[in-house]
Amino acid sequence: MADDVTFAYPGRPVLAGVTVVAGAGQRIGVVGENGAGKSTLLQVLSGELVPQVGSVRRAGTLAVVSQELESTPGATVGTLVDEALGAVRAAGHALEAVIAGFDHERGDLVTLTEALARVDRLAGWDADRRMDEALTRFGAPRDQARALAEMSVGERYRVRLACRIAQRADVLLLDEPTNHLDEAGIEYLTGQLRTWPGVVVIVTHDRQLLDDVMTAILDLDPTVDGKPALYGATSYAVYRFAKDQALRRWRQRYAAEQQRREQLLRRLDDSYEGLSDGWRPPKGSQPNRRATHARIHVKAADRLVARLEETAVEVPVPPLALAFPDLPALPATAGGTPSGRPLLEVRAPLVPGRLDLAGTRVSVPACGRLLVTGPNGSGKSTLLGALAGVVPLERGTWTLAPGVRLGILAQDDRPGLGGVPAVATGFDAYAREALDLLAGGLLDPDQLVPVAFLGLLTEEDLDRPLADLSVGQRRRFDLARALLAAPHLLILDEPTNHLSIALVDELTAALRATSAAVVVATHDRKMRADLSDWPELTLA
Repeated sequence: MADDVTFAYPGRPVLAGVTVVAGAGQRIGVVGENGAGKSTLLQVLSGELVPQVGSVRRAGTLAVVSQELESTPGATVGTLVDEALGAVRAAGHALEAVIAGFDHERGDLVTLTEALARVDRLAGWDADRRMDEALTRFGAPRDQARALAEMSVGERYRVRLACRIAQRADVLLLDEPTNHLDEAGIEYLTGQLRTWPGVVVIVTHDRQLLDDVMTAILDLDPTVDGKPALYGATSYAVYRFAKDQALRRWRQRYAAEQQRREQLLRRLDDSYEGLSDGWRPPKGSQPNRRATHARIHVKAADRLVARLEETAVEVPVPPLALAFPDLPALPATAGGTPSGRPLLEVRAPLVPGRLDLAGTRVSVPACGRLLVTGPNGSGKSTLLGALAGVVPLERGTWTLAPGVRLGILAQDDRPGLGGVPAVATGFDAYAREALDLLAGGLLDPDQLVPVAFLGLLTEEDLDRPLADLSVGQRRRFDLARALLAAPHLLILDEPTNHLSIALVDELTAALRATSAAVVVATHDRKMRADLSDWPELTLA
């Protein structure tokens, strides 16, 4: 598919020396840190971006579902359905025309056979049934007259994903397909991908999907030779073990070469010291021979150092490690909350058309934990919005204990910007957020969490406009904003969406260990398994 591809945005290299070869029946999972170029690779493979170096070759039809989907004005569900099934329907009409005009005595059997084969290759016999099934199983709107602009990001994504699955293209490129699916939708997608007759390339943070579907894993993080690594591993655990072993050998080689270099530099210093102006050969010696001998040592050391530097390897800056702050369990004002009183309590929440939990009380104590689960449309995001106090209740009560600070990570309706001007840099947006919280009395200046401390984004990335960051990097910034005020209670809606696999592992461990109270709503199967010992509220 891609041969030694290199792509860079102005002043910022993204991909270097990427080679991907895949045939029918192969399913490649693309992983790597946020900003490593995963989405860019899909754009290069699809032809949306042209690499500066290398080439891309594809055979057959192509279907792509990107993370960020823009809706054309006036487009409807039917628009996407017609687009996806256009080739299938055209092949069907062509076959009907050939059959209608076929002369059974002198007819062209080659033309008829080719028309039949084209419909069969596109599985045109049940295309409409496949489309209806995919829309239903993904929980996508099925009304073909419904406008895409009226839908949420998740609904639009599910419609487009269903269309591409029903299309049955030879090459399928998916960017984080499980972000907007519930468990039933993920199970349906998994079944479809396992039997996909063509090539599948998927960017994903879903560790379970890697285990269930992939035949190989392409890691875009740096390696010892500067190129991405293709692991033939068919499970996440095997891939992680192989990657960790390779990185360990790399660091050992680097440490050995650094030690050798220091030894040579000391030898060089000693040789130059012997040539200092104050140096004199012992009485009775041969001055010229001694001086020449010393110079030979210097030149030899110079050559050894130069040769070592030519062959030396450089360990790239290692992936950022999450430095989760030490969050407080109780507010400092008035000695914390009264004994036995929860940090947050919501009774009988009612949001017409979206949530009705009559007779239900959701109470989060200090250091408490709550896992919220349920299918798409069950009201998980609405409930978390009600807990955060940003979704008004028509009936019920919302009570937050005095002095309690909330950290909120909403599910991304506009990934990662969250109302912050896209032209602002990360540092500027973070400072603006801190000033707004301070003005509202929602921030203790002594407990502000510096954004550069968190290990979520490099200082270079924080100096760039948010609009220039990848979707995953902007999601990292949203997570940093949730931690800014050192909250006593974290409310996280689908926290794994758009994050790298490594960060998902680190975040899960941090949420289990933090002193703050935590409420999480997630469809991520591995995270749910990791948090299975938490109290769980399942919405129908």
